[in-house]
Amino acid sequence: MFTGIITGLGRIESIVPADTGNGVVLRLAAPGHTADLGLGGSIAINGVCLTATAIDGDNVTIDVMGETLDWTTTGELLPGAAVNLERCVPAGARLDGHVVQGHVDGVGELLERENEGNWDRLRFAVPLELARYIARKGSIAIDGVSLTVTEVSDAAAQAQWFEVGLIPTTLRDTTLGRRGIGSKVNLEVDVLAKYTERLAAFANHKPAAHLGAGTTVEETR
Repeated sequence: MFTGIITGLGRIESIVPADTGNGVVLRLAAPGHTADLGLGGSIAINGVCLTATAIDGDNVTIDVMGETLDWTTTGELLPGAAVNLERCVPAGARLDGHVVQGHVDGVGELLERENEGNWDRLRFAVPLELARYIARKGSIAIDGVSLTVTEVSDAAAQAQWFEVGLIPTTLRDTTLGRRGIGSKVNLEVDVLAKYTERLAAFANHKPAAHLGAGTTVEETR
């Protein structure tokens, strides 16, 4: 689990096709993020939870499968690109952002950015199937950055969007400060919203849970 509080920037060293399958092998420079990162450990790269398969000093090697390439912007990264980094949160630590799983739900696109004095307003297009999970004053992770939604499009709008405000620290310390119009970003919506929808879907449909040979929960009451 992550919090969406970016702890540093990394740099893509190389991305090469995997020897088998449709994945890639990514090599990443991650200064300050490898000291206690063991093989098999988790690190979020632009909000995508990935697993370290080799560590050499500040460099991390990661195998990225085709599913991840299909659902995130990872496949668009090029050598030299800066990426947001976050290690998984240790037990007992403060949850400064919000609950972020590193499981990207889809890709958004930067439509507008406007300087509002001491902060920037950014508007992102969002896939229709994700828009219902995004609420004004709710939480969202954009390229792994935990942010508060400041405005959303009307539910009836054909093209869905949402806005966030970025303070100078976020603009300076994450890749969002350098994103141009048309940039694609990884989006992870609030996991609580997804579970709420799933629970509601079963509210009027409760299949009996089988306990064993012909016995159900209903029969034990």
